[in-house]
Order: sequence, then C-alpha cells, then structure tokens
Amino acid sequence: MAETLDKVDVVTVGVGWTGGIVAAEAAKAGLSVVGLERGKNRGTEDYQHVHDEYRYAIRYELMQDTSKETITFRNTRDERALPMRRMGSFLLGENVGGAGTHWNGQTWRFLPYDFEIRSLTEERYGEDKLGDDKGYRWQDWGITYDELEPYFTQFDLTIGLAGEENPLGGSRSEPFPTPPMIETPMLKLFKDAANGMGLHAHMMPSANMTQQYTNPDGQTLQPCQYCAFCERFACEYDAKSSPETTVIPTALETGNFDIRTQANVVEVLTDEDDDSLVSGVRYIDTLSGEEFIQPADIVVLNSYVFNNYKLLRVSDIGEQYDPETEEGTLGRNYGYQTFGGARGFFDTQFNTFMGAGALGAGLDDYNGDEFDHSDLDFLHGGNIAVTQTGSRPIATNITRPDTPSWGAEFKKETIENYTRTIRVQGQCATTPHKDNYLDIDEDYTDAYGLPLVQLTYNFTDSDRVRTKYLADRCGEILEEMGANEIVVDEEIGDYDIVPYQSTHNTGGTVMGDDPETSVVNNWMQHWDRDNLFVVGAGNFPHNSGYNPTSTVGALAYRCAEGVITYSEDGGRLED
Repeated sequence: MAETLDKVDVVTVGVGWTGGIVAAEAAKAGLSVVGLERGKNRGTEDYQHVHDEYRYAIRYELMQDTSKETITFRNTRDERALPMRRMGSFLLGENVGGAGTHWNGQTWRFLPYDFEIRSLTEERYGEDKLGDDKGYRWQDWGITYDELEPYFTQFDLTIGLAGEENPLGGSRSEPFPTPPMIETPMLKLFKDAANGMGLHAHMMPSANMTQQYTNPDGQTLQPCQYCAFCERFACEYDAKSSPETTVIPTALETGNFDIRTQANVVEVLTDEDDDSLVSGVRYIDTLSGEEFIQPADIVVLNSYVFNNYKLLRVSDIGEQYDPETEEGTLGRNYGYQTFGGARGFFDTQFNTFMGAGALGAGLDDYNGDEFDHSDLDFLHGGNIAVTQTGSRPIATNITRPDTPSWGAEFKKETIENYTRTIRVQGQCATTPHKDNYLDIDEDYTDAYGLPLVQLTYNFTDSDRVRTKYLADRCGEILEEMGANEIVVDEEIGDYDIVPYQSTHNTGGTVMGDDPETSVVNNWMQHWDRDNLFVVGAGNFPHNSGYNPTSTVGALAYRCAEGVITYSEDGGRLED
C-alpha cells in the first residue's frame, strides 16, 4: 500500500530545464516545491572523466535506459509497432538535468511566424495553401511572439546567452547578455560567402559561455574551452548552461525546494471530491520498490515529450486523439525535424577537431515565411547553418560517395577529409499531419507494468520537398565558398528511427486557445484540470526550423508565472 506523504504547494515531475525553471520561480515566490526525478542526482563533480567518446557518445552513458523505459514505433497505422531497443533517432535524457545536461547549447528563438502560422499563411496565400485536404493540420499556438518575448528574455538572462543580432529574427527587448563565440576561419568563409549572395548570416546564439557570466539569480558560469565535447556530454567546466548550473541551484538555495531522485511517477491522481482538480501524484522508489503518494496543491508535468503524454494517458486525463475521426486532443500533432544539406570538399584544412556545441553561424533567409511560397509545395522552411561542434575521431569518418565502408581506400579518405570538409545544413520545420500522433501500446509494458508509448510517424510529402529545397540552397552556398567538390543530399525517404537525427521531438500535449484542438491553454494549464500544468516541447503544435530549447525555456517561465498566479487566486487562468 502506498504511503501518503505531507502535502506541498507544488510537485514537479522531472527535474530538467522545465522542472528546474518552475521549481526556481515557485520556490523564490515562497511556495514549497518537491521535484520528483526518476533518475540519479548528478552535477559537475560527477564529470571528471567526461571526455570519453565511446562511453558517452557511442554507449550513451547519460541517456535513458531503454531496457526499463522505451517506446514502440511504426510509420503507418497498418503496421505493427515494435519497441526501440536502443537509442537511435533521438537521445532521451535521464537523471537530474535531463537532456539539458548533454545538449549542444544552440538556443534559437522561434520566429513570430511560427506562433500564428495558420492565420498568417491564410492571410498571405489563402486557405487552400494550408493543405487541409492533404491531412496537414497547421494551427496557431494561442499566443504571439510578442506575448512570449519577455519570457524568452528571462531565459536568455538565466543562461547567459551569447550571440549577435539576427536581422530576420523577432524583435528583442534586451541585447544578448554575452558576446558571440569566436568566428573561426570556416565560419568566416561561410558568412562572407552567404552575405556576398545577399543573405543574412550571423553567429549562432549559444549557451556555451564566451566569458565568465553571473546571471540575475547569482549563478556563475565559466568561459568555454572549445574542447569539442558538448553534445552527448556534460560540461565539467560549468561553461555550458545547464539546469544543474543555473535554475536547480537557485531553487535549492531558497530552502523551499526538495529533490527526490530515483522517484518514478506512475500516476497523476484526480481529486476524489472534484474531478476538475488533481490531488497529487503516485510514485515508486526505484531502489526500494516502495510506493508513495505525494499530495500537492499544484502538479506540473516537466518530463520529456513522451513521458508527459504517457502520464496523462495512463492517468485517464484528457481524451485520446483518434486519427480516424480526429476527435480528442491528447497525442495529436506529433512533430520532428528533417535535415537537408550539402558537403563541400576543400583543399584548405580547417581545425574541425576543435569546437563547441553552439559554435556556428546561420541564416534565416529560407526559414519561416521569409521567402515567397506561392509556387512551392510546402510551407515554412529552415535555418541554414555551419557548425563547428568538434570532429571526434570515432564517429567522424567522412568519405566521398561510393567509397567502400572499410579497407585501405576508406582509411585514406577518412584521414584526408577529416579536416578538409564543411557541411552546410538546413534544419527544417516539419508539417503536422493527422496521421502523426502518440498513443499507448498495450502489447508492451515498461519496468513498472505501464504500457509503452506508441509512436506513429512518417515524413509528409511537403517535408520531403522542403528538405530538398533547403539542401539545394546549401549546395549553392558551398559553391560560393569555393568548394572543389560538392555532394548535395538526395530527397529523404520514410522516417527511420534507427540513425540519429535530432532530439527535437514535439507535440502530443499541444497548446492553444481552443480545448477542441489543444491539451493546455497558453499558460500550459490543462483544460480539464485547473491545478495541473504540462510544459515542454510537447506543447508545440508544429516544429520550427530551429532547435527547440529556447522556446521550451520561454514556455516554462510563462508556466511558472501561471503556477504562481494560480497558487494565489485559483481557477482558470485568462490571457
């Protein structure tokens, strides 16, 4: 029988970026907060041997254990979904800090266009351009960029964001807190070539520190060493903003925040006396197997896309989306990203073995609606960028097409090309489709007896055309850069969950201003349970042409404000 614990003001499920932000803000406001994290505690002191490519980048030391928790996958509804036995297409974080520990630090704000994409598209091109008849399901977010901008700024200041002005981005109320990263020779080559073509290249916004920085909460970060161990690794220098170096210490210093690790939440409890409220959560101590009930006035789901969805589903909160009838909202509009680009081979050598997770330059001339889509078979676009994240030796084996995958020729090619190639790449938005969604799979269960999340997903025709369009633009930029040989990506096929692509999963618990098409309102407050908040990239009705973390951070700060407001006044939060 589960032991019932003392009630607190707020319980957060997950202690990563969103859980840390909500905990810090609520605790600073004087609320008692418990953060439940199913993984271990960890911090900078645990990363003394982090420069181990095999352990962290190949064997995924910091990632979720798929033998205990995974998902099943299929491309279409008429296929049988099978479990993902090993991390592949995306890398799900676990333990304190979550994916915020092993991220790169590329911190783009979504465009104003993203938040009103349906309205702005219809206004410019007409309703037919939206592709409703093709099963595309573009929708506005129920919030505008201008309304979200103060929360973007709050996140920027918390993480000490480095960068330079994006001439095609949304307006900023504050300048970047720190200057941009070093402009290396390969980045300068890209910027000069792109700007010479009339494009608008600029240094990428980076959460890798360019100088020592103390944020408004008093947390100090150190300058980046450009060691090339960012993505899939923690930072032992405290030079990459992460939840463990920013919001989590802030929350703990208030004395109002308690982290409980090895605490796997298995149910959100609906209040027995009022089904418009939740009363807390039930969790299992993963070491002892004991069950506990944590009562709380407010519950905030802060875990990853799949886990936020799963907790709502197994707790019977909200109506599951049905792709046949399109009724229900829970699970709809699952999204991802595609990458289309080109690789150039040069005589010049570049120090590609050095770098940082967000050392790069990009441009938005082919992102959002910055270019005319009248004669194109897709909406949106993507950010085109060159990144110098560091070419680590095990995973970096660049060869020309038709080179054997082993033997003397393979070795010669990989050695020669190790420092003589540059990839220009478009990170593309993806089109929401009625047949891309999350459900649960009763054929498979996790280590605690709960059904696995079932992902049904495939790229749309517009995704394929958009990705190829961006790839061709990347080839043009490489030609201007003076590459001797250019290999442009072919059109993508079906989505494959095996090779790594990005940990940019979105949707399933989407936000909006209409409970008929969304799970939460624009405060991330659940439509069916007033004191339940759900925040993360699952709130995105579609994915953009950027990394999602900045927008996730902004939504988390708005959610935190909503939690504090609800704690004072209760009821349904208004715009």
